[in-house]
Amino acid sequence: MSRPSTRPSKKKGASRAASRRVSRAGMPDVQSLADARRVAIDRVGVKDVTYPIRLRTPDGGEQTTVATINMYVSLPHHQKGTHMSRFLEVLNEQTSEPVSPDRIPDIARAICTRLNAAEAHFEARFTYFIQKRAPVTGSPGLMDYQVTFECSANGETDFVMGIAAPATSLCPCSKEISIYGAHNQRCRVEARVRVKGMMWIEELVEILEGAASHPVYAVLKRPDEKYVTEKAYENPKFVEDIVRDLAVALEGEKRVQWYQINSENFESIHNHNAYAQITRDKRRPGRKS
Repeated sequence: MSRPSTRPSKKKGASRAASRRVSRAGMPDVQSLADARRVAIDRVGVKDVTYPIRLRTPDGGEQTTVATINMYVSLPHHQKGTHMSRFLEVLNEQTSEPVSPDRIPDIARAICTRLNAAEAHFEARFTYFIQKRAPVTGSPGLMDYQVTFECSANGETDFVMGIAAPATSLCPCSKEISIYGAHNQRCRVEARVRVKGMMWIEELVEILEGAASHPVYAVLKRPDEKYVTEKAYENPKFVEDIVRDLAVALEGEKRVQWYQINSENFESIHNHNAYAQITRDKRRPGRKS
């Protein structure tokens, strides 16, 4: 004996689907309701969105990596909330082509328009890889660098690129007072810059590494280790020397309009790190921001 079917008929299913569509259309837009507290919010949005991005490289190729993205808008005092799903809609619409620093302002402006906001903010953090060859043997290896893109749009757009590069530093004092040897350590040299025109990630990385005692590499054979150790010994630098040399280099780079730089040296014989920072606005001499 057959059992009666529990599946709804096609007609009933279609009727329910239509009912759901009407229900959605009639749903109240709670985020757009008025708020009586009259407190504006500087930034509200979504954080830690994991998203693939593609970047152009100087050799005409592309590199695909994964970014952690934050997107925010300002919210006026009279509006209860923002529309979170629209951030992701904009991101997916705007990233069909390779993402490069010059396209980030387009995304920020699109967020501003789609959410009808006075100001929008876009931030992306990701790991970028550059192949470096060891200085003597030429052994290839991929070096990883931490990169950030930050952009604000409020009628005008403001874009900041940040890069953190590992390097090595050797202590001038230790070299001076020791009978032999000198303590050395890795350091993390970082720059956030506003540029006029185009600057490749690779270009800023080269400037950062040039400010330290010597660059570091992913792969080093014994001849390379000897070379790097001796070159660092010949080029001792305090953390203060690193940021000052980096500032001099960025002052000489005409494309850089503003910079905030720092170096953190991970001390090898002290139970603390050494740190120095400089901020300069080349558009307004004497001002830091």
